Amino acid sequence: MLVVGLTGGIGAGKSTAAARFAERGAAVIDVDAIGREVLAPGGRAERGVVDAFGPGILNDDGHIDRGKVAAEVFGRPDRLAALEAVSHPAINAELDAQLKGFADRGEVQVVVLDMAVLAESRLGQLASGRGYTNVVVVEAPLEVRLPRLIERGLTEEQARARMASQASDSQRRALADHVIVNDASPEDLARAVDEVWAELTGI
Repeated sequence: MLVVGLTGGIGAGKSTAAARFAERGAAVIDVDAIGREVLAPGGRAERGVVDAFGPGILNDDGHIDRGKVAAEVFGRPDRLAALEAVSHPAINAELDAQLKGFADRGEVQVVVLDMAVLAESRLGQLASGRGYTNVVVVEAPLEVRLPRLIERGLTEEQARARMASQASDSQRRALADHVIVNDASPEDLARAVDEVWAELTGI
């Protein structure tokens, strides 16, 4: 079973590429969704994050308010590191369990880890050896990404701040086995994903 790390900057089209990989037969694991799950009530990281940040991040129900956590860590590398020290091992533990399940069942040939912060973290790098061994990067130029993000409801200032907080294209590209440039039509992106799929699987 081949495990692929799929990443890209905000607005580059990573999630659209992940959907195309799923259409081709890959099992896609949304690593960002797991990040939300581990902070949810009863999640693997809930208690540790509350211990690290205190009751100020709780909502009226006594559970983690992700908006308060985001405000606490945005633009504050020390606080972000404190969050990741608790949440990332929990995310990796859940990833490992899911990947083991796929391997044990023998259901799929390729698993794609759809993850925003591959270049910025050790997410998906698992001590068990079940983590990703191939990296696919989706990228698009700034003049393409900005309108996409503004269409989603961000201001230009917010969009630029989000992009600045992530790894650069060159940092992601340095880790890439395959680079998909998403600067044209959805059909062009689908064809580019299909080409990478063929290289990965020989199909």
